[in-house]
Amino acid sequence: MASKPLNKANLTALGAEVLADLLLEAVKGDAARQRRVRMALAADEGPETVSADIRKRFAAIRRAKGFLNRPSQKKLAQELTEAIQLIETRIAPTAPGLAFDLLWTQLHLAEGIHERTDDSWGTIGDTMRAAMQAIGEIAPHLTLTSDTLAEQILEATLADGYGAFDRAIEVLAPALGPEGLAALKDKATAAFEAPIAASDLARYDYGRPSERESRARQYRSSTLERILQDVADQQGDVDGWMAKYTPEQLAYHTIAPDAATRLLDAGRAEEALALIRTALAAQKPDQRSDWHDPRELDDAHFACLSALGRKAELREALWARFEARLCPDALRHHLKLLPDFEDIDAEDTARAIVLAYPSMTKALWFCHTTQDLQLARQLIDARYAELNGNVYEILTPLAEELAPNHPLQAALLWRALIDFALTQQRKGRYGHAARHLQSCAEADTRISDYRPHLSHAAYLQALEDTHAHLAASKRRN
Repeated sequence: MASKPLNKANLTALGAEVLADLLLEAVKGDAARQRRVRMALAADEGPETVSADIRKRFAAIRRAKGFLNRPSQKKLAQELTEAIQLIETRIAPTAPGLAFDLLWTQLHLAEGIHERTDDSWGTIGDTMRAAMQAIGEIAPHLTLTSDTLAEQILEATLADGYGAFDRAIEVLAPALGPEGLAALKDKATAAFEAPIAASDLARYDYGRPSERESRARQYRSSTLERILQDVADQQGDVDGWMAKYTPEQLAYHTIAPDAATRLLDAGRAEEALALIRTALAAQKPDQRSDWHDPRELDDAHFACLSALGRKAELREALWARFEARLCPDALRHHLKLLPDFEDIDAEDTARAIVLAYPSMTKALWFCHTTQDLQLARQLIDARYAELNGNVYEILTPLAEELAPNHPLQAALLWRALIDFALTQQRKGRYGHAARHLQSCAEADTRISDYRPHLSHAAYLQALEDTHAHLAASKRRN
């Protein structure tokens, strides 16, 4: 085996002829790699040549019918990603209109690809979003008439069944300009009354004919409403954006923050605050649980109070969020708004709240997030019996952080993880449990007093006594 590492410098030293031979050998029998090489060769021949090669490949993808398994899907996504990069670097700088046409064509491939693969991993969706992002970079340089571009967006969005054109209005707003946005609004409004075409009905080739038309009409109407909403958003028309929602929907925690943000940007802070308070009041108890935290609603509330200069109310709201959810960001913000020297007392009160918080897991998460290891030590000492060894994503890093200066508390966290894995017979965690036990042994050398807890030797004996069946089973196997 050669001693030289496989890197760019050593490969370059081989010379062009040797590298060409190696490359030809490497791509032999691999159509995907051969296409990549051809694309690279065409890259220096001008945008028209590169464009012709890309279009040929897009046409082949459009004609393909076979199902794409996971490996094939990944290869196709990689190929499409490389096509985007080629368009951005070799075509867009000198021919932005041509680059736009190619990227727009690629987005139109989404439906055919989605219909013959399972995109549970989001691989194809990510690639199409990258194409739309590239269009956004090109948008300011397009010379299409605003009316033509508006027509293209409307047609593509109405025919889009997989979300490939969801951001078209947003990214192309600079190219549309005020006239194009107005034209798109007029076209979308008129489209509500347009007859349902055969292509619309083709999406619903099941059920009775009357039901098919009803479903097609409903889909078209909802899509047109979203188009009008996106246009209103780009025009700064807050009321037009909000018109799509009922008053009840505007109070949803998924919608209210966006609406409030738009009202704030429009200088309508009082309306934004009223909307957010309605949404807060409408929240169900399960929406205010420890871990299900629609924090966007609270953040919008804080933004409204800040915009209105209501500092006292803002401090109260921030403290309420911290007290209810142990939110580190809310606490930091609250402390910054306090007069000098009041923050020390507030920090002491905050630590007492953390120590008494009903969910010890959430309290430990707060300590880990804020790196308050002294508080974590106190919490573990006071409430060791409440440790949940199932939350390894919190206990494992916190134990490692505690180990240098608080080895006893780190060992107690590792023990909780070990006990859970063994008691619940989580075989997938046995390897981690063994490593945690080794960490306990290392910590033992620095622990002089275990206080009410078992020494390391006693803990090992307890493990052997309690889980002897596991050791016996391992010996039999």
